[in-house]
Amino acid sequence: MQHDLQLRAAARAIYDACYPTEDWAPVGFDEAERYATVHYRQAVGAARQARAVLTKRGEQLAEQTFLR
Repeated sequence: MQHDLQLRAAARAIYDACYPTEDWAPVGFDEAERYATVHYRQAVGAARQARAVLTKRGEQLAEQTFLR
């Protein structure tokens, strides 16, 4: 995921929001990424889902704007 900087940034934001302390995840984002922890994989999955929803909404908004 190193080549997709937007997706990585979204995954980091989700990771930090969902796992703010060591009580929630034993390591920070960078280490979780390095070891592909379950927490990291969940954050990446959430980022991909969010991107799909936002892309779909963006296309719909663009179509609605074009039709006006």
